[in-house]
Amino acid sequence: MSPYPRQSSRESDAVVETLSAENPRALHWSNPGGLYLFGLAFAVVGTFAAALTAAVLTLSLKSASISPDDATTVLSVAVGTAGLVTLIAYPLFGRISDRTTGRLGRRRPFLILGAVLIGGGSVLLVLASDTAMLTIGNVVLATGASAVVVAATATVAEQFEPSRRGLPSAVLGLGTPAGALLGLVLAQSVSRSLPLMILVPGAVGVAGAIVFACILKDRSISTSERPALRRSDLFGTFWVNPAKAPDYAWVWFSRLLIFLGIAAINAYQAFYLIIHLHVSPEGVGGAILLGTAVLVGVSLVFAPLMARISDRIGRRKPFVIVSALIFAAGLGILATASTFPGFLIAIAVLAVGQGVYLAVDISLATQVLPDPKSPAKDLGILNLANQLPSFIVPAVAPALLTIGASAETPKNFTSLFLAGAVSALVGALLILPVRTAR
Repeated sequence: MSPYPRQSSRESDAVVETLSAENPRALHWSNPGGLYLFGLAFAVVGTFAAALTAAVLTLSLKSASISPDDATTVLSVAVGTAGLVTLIAYPLFGRISDRTTGRLGRRRPFLILGAVLIGGGSVLLVLASDTAMLTIGNVVLATGASAVVVAATATVAEQFEPSRRGLPSAVLGLGTPAGALLGLVLAQSVSRSLPLMILVPGAVGVAGAIVFACILKDRSISTSERPALRRSDLFGTFWVNPAKAPDYAWVWFSRLLIFLGIAAINAYQAFYLIIHLHVSPEGVGGAILLGTAVLVGVSLVFAPLMARISDRIGRRKPFVIVSALIFAAGLGILATASTFPGFLIAIAVLAVGQGVYLAVDISLATQVLPDPKSPAKDLGILNLANQLPSFIVPAVAPALLTIGASAETPKNFTSLFLAGAVSALVGALLILPVRTAR
């Protein structure tokens, strides 16, 4: 008998019974152990090491080498185009993955495809000599990362019963900050060579996806098991009707609002350090690296611990609410910090909130999926809630930064971070109406 509590929700039990009746093998959870978790961690950390090192560091350096006078324009084109492509790639890869038949399974082919694209995109970035080629390289790299993330996320819903998804959820969530930290460290270790700064993190991303593909026990589906696809379903690749899946919609919007608060920090951290805390431009890279190390270190302590507690008590919603409260408190500290140590304290508080949130984020999402038999498409749409804030925040931040600005304070970061705190709190409240998960 499992020591973990089963879901008590009537709605969740009804879904499981229905799916089991339709296809007894559809929800056979193997609950894999440490080898699977190692492969999952390697895949997501490696993928984000490749993708985020490019986004945060090497794309800027490469843009400057291509066009020193118009580097910001070159960077904007490359990053913006890749961002738009990933908005399509996440749900599209999910839909195709759910319908994939063959000996390799449904998810393994996309891990392999992702590895090929990450490697190819990294090489194209090294070879790029103009804006067009740099943009193509970044699109290929970002598309590969999307393929790996979609496939890896879907495996959690397929491999683990709902009451055991806390730890793999935490591994998935920690992949982003841990990957960013690893990628930056690797890039700095070969900083004398820009090609190596691109290729070394890219190689880690390729290796992670391939290793996980080899480890993963990915059950293949027959043609008869493949989900039906009507013409009317094509639009549904990028859309879930909130009226038909209200709990999924609540979780999606909650995630969007919480990640808006995260994006406020990620997008304007460097400017905050330079303008508000008077860190020199030469020293801002080291300051961000130290802050990232604190963020990842604290999150690594809290996320696995909270994941196990969440699994033990069989609850997810209280953890989301508590995490948002802590996150809002961290943003409040950040808004009023006047020294770099104060900044690090704020980051540590934010890391606690992030650790608690990452412990249950994916596991909660997998319990409200409209179609648990085909999770990748809906999880791909859920990933859009992570991506959209990177477009929304830059659009609204300039207006927020001017509120209360003066000659002494040309950019009011307090208003930006407080807006992020309010967004996180509202996101926590949107979890309350969810019925199919506790």
